[in-house]
Amino acid sequence: MPEQELEAVLFDMDGTLLDSEKLWDVGLHDLAAHLGFVLNPATRSRMIGMDQTESVELLHREWGLSPEGVAANTTWLIDRMRSIFSGGVVWQPGARELLHSVRAAGYRTALVTATGRDLVNVIIGTIGVENFDVTICGDEVARNKPDPEPYRTAMERLTLTAAGCLAIEDSATGVAAARGAGVPVLAVPSEVPLSPAPGVTLMSSLAEVDLTVLESVHRSGLRQSSDVGGV
Repeated sequence: MPEQELEAVLFDMDGTLLDSEKLWDVGLHDLAAHLGFVLNPATRSRMIGMDQTESVELLHREWGLSPEGVAANTTWLIDRMRSIFSGGVVWQPGARELLHSVRAAGYRTALVTATGRDLVNVIIGTIGVENFDVTICGDEVARNKPDPEPYRTAMERLTLTAAGCLAIEDSATGVAAARGAGVPVLAVPSEVPLSPAPGVTLMSSLAEVDLTVLESVHRSGLRQSSDVGGV
């Protein structure tokens, strides 16, 4: 039986395409100061890949704050991040070139991010809305990453199966979401290390990745997944 060919690349945003986790550091430290606390580095690491509401909920639990304040503090954080992102966001090494080459080669593309639509709309000018056939934001699904729903939704809208897709992620949360949807993953850790896993290929930078590498990673991911009863 012929091996399934790569048809679409599904990109995470924060930490994968864009070096934006450092900007989230600024916003989260500002929120902590606003509330009279100091952000614990270990807690910040746990937030990598979370959406803004989950991050604020985590802080409320750690600081013993009432859950009733989560909505207001999430709004505060979003407003702060909107201002920060408006100053510009930097691409991760090799990300822009890879995205453009994927589009030029005719592959389908999706942006699958835990970030909400309002902040994505601020950033999308940097990465180009025209570079994606589908954009799935964290507040447009019932269950965000690490649940597989964002990736499943992207594949449904692309009318593709998991075997025809490859996800590119930087966090354990994102990898879990993609693998839960049955999608092979190319993972480039940005802020926290990742562990090897079936169907996941680790690389140090997207600057090392071209179309030949993507196709090879996709084939390898499918074989590994098949060996453990996945895709």
